[in-house]
Amino acid sequence: MELGNALSISASGLDAQRIRMNVIASNLANISSTRTPSGGPYRKRDVVFSSAPPDGTFKGIFSQEMGEDESGVDVVSIVEDMRPFKKVFDPGHPDADETGYLLLPNVNTMEEMVNMISASRSYEANITALNTTKNMALKALEIGR
Repeated sequence: MELGNALSISASGLDAQRIRMNVIASNLANISSTRTPSGGPYRKRDVVFSSAPPDGTFKGIFSQEMGEDESGVDVVSIVEDMRPFKKVFDPGHPDADETGYLLLPNVNTMEEMVNMISASRSYEANITALNTTKNMALKALEIGR
């Protein structure tokens, strides 16, 4: 594997984890949103990853086509979690139904925090791989002197 490929693989991982962290942050920010433009409470979103094929043709929604012999990770889509909403009794809330029940987003704070830690650690691992590749390139240049 040439160094350029290793750098592009790490870069694609960084991009994918950045998108994942943004989606998680959006989930946490909307944990109490009972009314969205599409109607109803906010629905949790998840990121779907795919490994990019060795021929380098990314087919996801956020990446651009890369050169030959490059691979990595790609964000294929961002999907809504179809788990049911939380139902709580709050007759005073303006979005409560006629029986006094309110539908809250299907976002679980603990699950989102675990996902955020996982995304952060994955991001850090990609930075470590990127720095290791850079150091290998610098050592190769030193040897070549």
